Amino acid sequence: MRKEQYDSERPSAAFPFESRYVDVLGHRIHYIEEGRGAPVLYVHGNPTSSYLWRNVLPAVAADTRGRGIALDLPGFGRSGKLADGNYTLDLYYRVLEGFIEKLGLKDLVLVLHDWGGPLGMMYAVRHRDDVKAVALMETFLWDTSWKDYGKFKAVFKLFRSPIGYLMIQVMNFFVNKILPGSVVRKENMTREVMDHYRQPFPTIASRRPVRIFPKLIPIEGRPETSRLFIEEIEDNLRRLDIPVLWIKATPGAIITSNTEYRLVALAARLPRLMVMKFGPGLHYLQEDDPGRLAELIAGWIKGQNLHNLPPEIDKILFDAA
Repeated sequence: MRKEQYDSERPSAAFPFESRYVDVLGHRIHYIEEGRGAPVLYVHGNPTSSYLWRNVLPAVAADTRGRGIALDLPGFGRSGKLADGNYTLDLYYRVLEGFIEKLGLKDLVLVLHDWGGPLGMMYAVRHRDDVKAVALMETFLWDTSWKDYGKFKAVFKLFRSPIGYLMIQVMNFFVNKILPGSVVRKENMTREVMDHYRQPFPTIASRRPVRIFPKLIPIEGRPETSRLFIEEIEDNLRRLDIPVLWIKATPGAIITSNTEYRLVALAARLPRLMVMKFGPGLHYLQEDDPGRLAELIAGWIKGQNLHNLPPEIDKILFDAA
């Protein structure tokens, strides 16, 4: 579907994919896929799932003649919950790594959002021969500062405090308020869309992974496990000689006018970084304008000739910044 159609039509809330499951390290992991050819793996963040990519994945697969795959991390979407509730950064990484190995995915293009960014980039720096390119949006590859959070500083401090249990697990605040509040086009967040996002979290206990992710964000060196995770990524970025795309929205939520220096610093470490302008968007760009997002990703894949297709430079519909 073309961007022009999305300008007049609300993106679909439907999730018309066959559910597939694979056992990874004893965890039942749900995923969807569409298309055949070179693999493009989509990795979500908090509090989303493969549902986030429902309007992007098939459009990119069709335009590039590739194979789109999106998984649900443990505790999210239709993947299994942990009986002990011990959701850790190491667990999420090992499951992602095991998932890729289980499906035998090689020459990957990774498309990463939110927490999918550091998880996927860790895979890229540890498995450089298996990753062909990486596309990033609304994510972080650095130890953040409280200054980065602007008006959201107070709420994220609460999320990381004992009050976070009441806000996120009892009141379901992250799903009910943060998610729809982080989209420019509020009309896109219909009841049907929100019902899909609420479905994996019907109970207080089931919302634990949503609460854990804010506590895992590396902020001024804490928690130490997250700081060390990020430092390993940062220390190896210069060795990652592959195309890397950053899709930047306006005003954005993670990369804003006040935090653009983060991209400047990243460009100094990534030799083949390209930044493309998305247009109006906050954090969940997949809900703001999935047609635009699919065009940028597919145009970049074809422009870089990542799937060995004839380049069609005159048809690339983006502005490089």
